[in-house]
Amino acid sequence: MAAGGVATAEAGARALAAGGNAVDAVLAATFAATVAEQTIASLGGGGFLVVREPGGAVHVRDFFVDTPGRGLPVEELDLHFVPMDVQFPGTVQTFHVGLGSVAVPGLLAGMLAAHEEFSRLPLSALVEPARRYATEGVAMDRSQQVIAELIRDLMALTPESRSLIQRDGRWLGEGDLVRNPGLARFLGLVADGSVTSQLSDPFAGPLLELMAGGGLVTAQDLQAYRVIARPARTAVRQGHLVHTNPPPSFGGSIIADTLAGAAPVDVADPAGWSSLLGTLVAATEHRRTGGAPLVSTGTTHCSAVDPAGMVASMTVSNGVTSGFVVPGTGIQLNNMLGEADLNPGGFHAMPPGRRMGSMMSPSVLVAPDGSVVALGSGGSERIRSALVEVMVRLIDGGQALPVAVAAARAHPADEGLQVEPHMPDPVVAGLRGAGLGPVNVWTTPGVYFGGVNAVQRHPDGSVVAVADGRRGGGAVVVHP
Repeated sequence: MAAGGVATAEAGARALAAGGNAVDAVLAATFAATVAEQTIASLGGGGFLVVREPGGAVHVRDFFVDTPGRGLPVEELDLHFVPMDVQFPGTVQTFHVGLGSVAVPGLLAGMLAAHEEFSRLPLSALVEPARRYATEGVAMDRSQQVIAELIRDLMALTPESRSLIQRDGRWLGEGDLVRNPGLARFLGLVADGSVTSQLSDPFAGPLLELMAGGGLVTAQDLQAYRVIARPARTAVRQGHLVHTNPPPSFGGSIIADTLAGAAPVDVADPAGWSSLLGTLVAATEHRRTGGAPLVSTGTTHCSAVDPAGMVASMTVSNGVTSGFVVPGTGIQLNNMLGEADLNPGGFHAMPPGRRMGSMMSPSVLVAPDGSVVALGSGGSERIRSALVEVMVRLIDGGQALPVAVAAARAHPADEGLQVEPHMPDPVVAGLRGAGLGPVNVWTTPGVYFGGVNAVQRHPDGSVVAVADGRRGGGAVVVHP
């Protein structure tokens, strides 16, 4: 089990230890993440799940957000839609938050549907670690503190949201216990069967009442929302199969196009990295010219493998949060309508009922020898470069999974190549002459370059779990 935090991974490992399968593990971990990683994971957001069964069948489940507003004359509404700045290291980015930024949530629906379709354990067992964290508290880790500091002003928009990262007038920091009594009560209702869908009154009732104050989500939106089964986007590279997230999301297609089109890479050869990144840029531009948005912020990922060989890869996002909480539930609501990069035609330009796109790309890599890797990443637009580079190191370089995840990365951003420290000097020199724009070598590593959490099962049944230290993840191997 590998996830975005130690407490998150421990919840997934508990499901495996209880006899659960890989899907049980990622569901338990994601429930736990809504407390332990509350700045980026919420039942008020959305996500994607890729499952590979032991026999080789691959399933993709899309439960990302829909554009809202069914039955509403949008032009006549007084939307609560507020611009707010977030100060990242080196740049300021403006996000729009408020009730008018909330898209139709899908994560709760997706998790309930995945449990019904794939799980072995009762739902109550998967919810219990998260409910306990929300009741008793779970320590905030360093990466969560960093993210909370970035979006503090956004979460402070309403008292209900502010209370999640503040206690007695003091902002919570590393080591402080995060509690969410409202979410604990709601998870209890999920566990006892009182909440069976997003239409269940404990969720839909207060959500729709809240939306009446300047939001767009309607009862028709909740009734029409569907978890969508999609065929995986599959690429072949040197005999390896890569199964990833298909359209209408775009991150998986960028990754698949790059892996299928890039020349073989000698990972010690500077020219190979330049060629690979050039192919990644071209694949990205191809999607960009099609009008696809390129960013999905506030993401986290978990991967799991079970003794039978099933693997599950799940990525979820809540954007940067809308600043609003569904009353009485402790569930933060997403701000996907307020993310400029997810709305290339303009805010609120898309008609109601459209499944929004995302860079999120949970993936499964199958090697010719039968070994299987489940992997994915948080990191906004850096998801594509993080996953491509890790998979090329595994496929072309034959590197061990821990080495491939820890190795220095480069990301082709609009302003030029961003390069992690400790990238070999010859590679940096090659990138400077590759015509891919200015090269900025960072002095310290950071969350910017993604967080690849991955598990690998070898043909002999042995397993490896790796959490990306860039984002303070957690990895656990459960022994029989």
